[in-house]
Amino acid sequence: MTEPLLIARSAGIDLNLLPAMANRHGLVAGATGTGKTITLQTLAEAFSQIGVPVFMADVKGDLSGMSRVGGDNAKVEARVAELGIEGFSYAAAPVVFWDVFGKKGHPLRSTVSEMGPLLLASMLNLNDVQGGVLTAAFKLADDNGWLLLDLKDLRALLQYASENAAELASEYGNISAASVGAIQRGLLQLEHEGGENLFGEPALDFNDLLQTDGGRGVINILAADTLYNSPRVYATLLLWLLSELFENLPEVGDLDKPKLVFFFDEAHLLFNDAPAALLQKIEQVVRLIRSKGVGIYFVSQNPLDIPDVILGQLGNRVQHALRAFTPRDQKAVKAAAETFRANPKINVETAITELGVGEALVSVLDEKGTPAPVERALIKPPCSRIGPVSDAERQESIQSSVIFGHYEKQVDRESAYEILKGRATQSTSPAADSGIDWGGILESATGSSGAGRGRQSVLETVAKSAARTIGQEVGRQIVRGVLGSLLGGGRRR
Repeated sequence: MTEPLLIARSAGIDLNLLPAMANRHGLVAGATGTGKTITLQTLAEAFSQIGVPVFMADVKGDLSGMSRVGGDNAKVEARVAELGIEGFSYAAAPVVFWDVFGKKGHPLRSTVSEMGPLLLASMLNLNDVQGGVLTAAFKLADDNGWLLLDLKDLRALLQYASENAAELASEYGNISAASVGAIQRGLLQLEHEGGENLFGEPALDFNDLLQTDGGRGVINILAADTLYNSPRVYATLLLWLLSELFENLPEVGDLDKPKLVFFFDEAHLLFNDAPAALLQKIEQVVRLIRSKGVGIYFVSQNPLDIPDVILGQLGNRVQHALRAFTPRDQKAVKAAAETFRANPKINVETAITELGVGEALVSVLDEKGTPAPVERALIKPPCSRIGPVSDAERQESIQSSVIFGHYEKQVDRESAYEILKGRATQSTSPAADSGIDWGGILESATGSSGAGRGRQSVLETVAKSAARTIGQEVGRQIVRGVLGSLLGGGRRR
């Protein structure tokens, strides 16, 4: 049995998070400046120390300090003395930095295929009709074995579908030019926001989020200060990560400790204006991913930001101070108070508005999975540095990572864009019907292209022609799934 994790202390009472209950999810809430970031840092460190990997988005850049040893902080030392924590020592945590833009961490990418039409439709803010056209386009790519890796693949596919809408209508339904145009405009907006960096290869290997270092879980920090300026992209990316973890991880039931803990900061962005189908998917992931050994901790200023059906599944809670200036604020205070198991010694509704910085109302699950009575407590300070690292320190951490160099080398293998572009070229070429590059063969036969190329060029041309024929006629349904292993350039195993 893994030792409990001390996260706060109240009048000599230790408030411990039980690792076996950590996959029952949680909530960290509170107004700006009340200490949520310190709580996140403390929780992440605690999980790391027992060998549990962590993924968290760093919206303000403050969490990067976890990669460095703490110290020289009078407030931390005063809090340690106040809580009477024995054996406290400063230490850095093993950290891997990620960044969609590849500047403040290893590039984090998905492929268009992996993202899927539902999440892409949400990211592009499409209506139901436009989303249906996008789904039909994905089905068309599946049926033809066309890989959708980056945005130019998707754009080429949409252009092809629009130009051949009449022929495709009987099988894929009406693909209107207006809907395709709306999707293309959405893609242009996404590119303008830097979203093209999100798509491509090598795509993220999820095993790289589950690493340990010397027995400690690696803390994966996504640099999100720039990404946060595109809130829909930010929310969709994190939801995609959760969905992929759910799809890829095996069922493990209840473990002594989680396989991964996922912190979703600024959680309200996930639910704002989300369509019903997407909300249903989020609920399903939250409800079922526990059996995959993953704990999800939503972080938000206001508990009302989380839908009730999901809020009810968050068993471990840390509530920092809330302000009660407006009717909505007062409603939030009351709602937050009602979610805790009552403690006759505490007026929760009043206490929420009186909490100091670094102080919180804490309720965790006991060994039976029952919420403990709420306690007013001081959060244990972290052992790592509080505040951001310098650019030089960040780059040092990136370059010393065991995965450095893999994601930095972007790959652009043959996919839908190249295939459809080749079709368009062949349709205008006199020799297109044969599929054979006669010019290349004649050059090789006469030696006009240079010594040593002749026989090799002939063989290459014939092989490419045969490959095109086979690719067009055989195995369309399986190509998309196996090309990565056959041709290389895919994920590192």
